Amino acid sequence: MATSLEKTNSPDSALKITTSSDDYEKDDGVRGREVSQAVSKKAALSSYMTIAAAGFGLISDGYQNNLMTMANVVFKKLYPTVYVSSVSTRVSNSLLVEGEVIGQIIVGLICDRIGRKAALVFTTLLIVIGAILATAAHGAHGSAHGLFWFMTFARGITGVGVGGEYPASSTSASEAANEKMVKNRGPVFIMVTNFVLSFGGPLAVSVFLIVLSAAGENHLNTVWRVCFGIGIILPLSVFYFRMRMLSPKLYRESAIKRRVPYWLAVKRYWRPLIGTCGAWFLYDFVTFPNGVFSGTIISSVIKDGSIRSTAEWQLLLGAIALPGVFVGALLCNRLGRRNTMILGFSGYLVFGLIIGCAYERITKIIPLFVIFYGLMQSMGNLGPGNMLGLVSAESYPTAVRGTCYGLSAAIGKTGAAVGTQAFTPIQNNLGKKWTFIIAAICGVVGVLVTYFFVPDMTGQDLAEEDERFMRYLAENGWTGEVGEDDELRLAGDRGMEDRESGSDVKA
Repeated sequence: MATSLEKTNSPDSALKITTSSDDYEKDDGVRGREVSQAVSKKAALSSYMTIAAAGFGLISDGYQNNLMTMANVVFKKLYPTVYVSSVSTRVSNSLLVEGEVIGQIIVGLICDRIGRKAALVFTTLLIVIGAILATAAHGAHGSAHGLFWFMTFARGITGVGVGGEYPASSTSASEAANEKMVKNRGPVFIMVTNFVLSFGGPLAVSVFLIVLSAAGENHLNTVWRVCFGIGIILPLSVFYFRMRMLSPKLYRESAIKRRVPYWLAVKRYWRPLIGTCGAWFLYDFVTFPNGVFSGTIISSVIKDGSIRSTAEWQLLLGAIALPGVFVGALLCNRLGRRNTMILGFSGYLVFGLIIGCAYERITKIIPLFVIFYGLMQSMGNLGPGNMLGLVSAESYPTAVRGTCYGLSAAIGKTGAAVGTQAFTPIQNNLGKKWTFIIAAICGVVGVLVTYFFVPDMTGQDLAEEDERFMRYLAENGWTGEVGEDDELRLAGDRGMEDRESGSDVKA
């Protein structure tokens, strides 16, 4: 329901909130009760549906993010003279640079200005379209170069959808969890965001191994196309539920869709923005190239270098990295968001130095190398992997949450693109061990950025920050409409249903 915010001179309150003139009439008791019941019933189901749909939707993101891990190995075997490092980097970066960065910024704005539901439906459609195009990718006259340019374009479309999922799903999940379980908002948020994103790695490799076993190593073209095709099914599984969902209560009450005070928001939240953007850049700079090229790294150190052996070690690597998500979810309330994030960045320092300084010796013992490599990634999941989405959803008010979350995630994906672009030159010019030593350095910088700039909102109701933000806007002279008219739309839907069923509802 849309309301207006005005500055007043009253000593008791800096805000005056009034119902806009086009709202339904309050004095209509019967109609008011009908609307209230319709909103309550649908909102009660919608909150849980939103949380579940965020989890299922982000599984597809995790799957898409990790598809190239084994695809890089396959393409290098199928097209050894064409799929050189520059082509591999271009195809891998298309999801990140052309897609996710753009999607996070644009959809971050959409989910604030238009609505959470509209943003979620939009991202789902883009992922489906991009996945279909990537699965059907071909070059003109069988050209391998054409194939990889087509793949770059298709993965870019997928990336816009995948990137948009970050602000759209995460903000919706945090607001819905806040509505139902304030105290456990952090662990619930982690399990439906970072856990499913991290699970996408082992899932993608498991699917690859199953398809490879069924098709055989002599049909690698079939293998990669089937793996890409399965990526179409995952987002389709949540499309219906997203069409039926309602925007979370926090958004319905606190959305600002016109005359958004971005400058006032920046003046108030510049410090958290430095923290979430900077820490996300460092985290993705380390974790994405180590994820995308982990298959290449493993295949270079194992003796036989076969695709199956690489995939099996890759699956073990992903499995070792997963427990960090659960440990972080357990610690986020006990230690607090900031301290848990610092602990995770410290893990980069410890394991990055261990692997980097002993690289020549540790890579001779493959299980030991994979275990330490997995522990480094597990610490990343425990700390920044879990906490960055959470603190980005908690540090900003509902009115600009999607925008600030999207900007933070976009800066992070910029770090991922820079890291992916720099990964091969670092290996070639400095040596493979330096990719891990640089990860350790990023861990130190991450600790400092987190300590000085990231706020800790552990246990706080998100509605409290919304109230403080509205008070701040009023004190700075901003006036405008706050909230959206979902209640009116629900009333109309309810009235239509009643008329169709023959009942008489007073309008």
